[in-house]
Parts: sequence; structure tokens; C-alpha cells
Amino acid sequence: MKQKILKSRLNSLILLCMGIAMIYVGVHRGEALVVMNKAIKVCMECIGIG
Repeated sequence: MKQKILKSRLNSLILLCMGIAMIYVGVHRGEALVVMNKAIKVCMECIGIG
């Protein structure tokens, strides 16, 4: 039982670290800016301003 809990926590920790690493890489590649620009364009189209 104890090993099952430990394995579950280890898997969660690994996934958390991988997620943080992917976010870090994405931010440094400039992908956050691209996503924000697309979101602004979609928002402007829905409101009808653009």
C-alpha cells in the first residue's frame, strides 16, 4: 500500500516537472505572445470592433 502511494506521488511529481519545463520552453520561444495575439484577434471579432 505504501509503495503504491509513493509511486503515485512520484508519477505526479514527474508530470509536474515536465509541465513546468514545457511552459518554460514555450515562454522562451515566444509562443505566449503568439497565443495572446490570436486571443485578441478572436475577441475583437466576437465583439465586432475589428
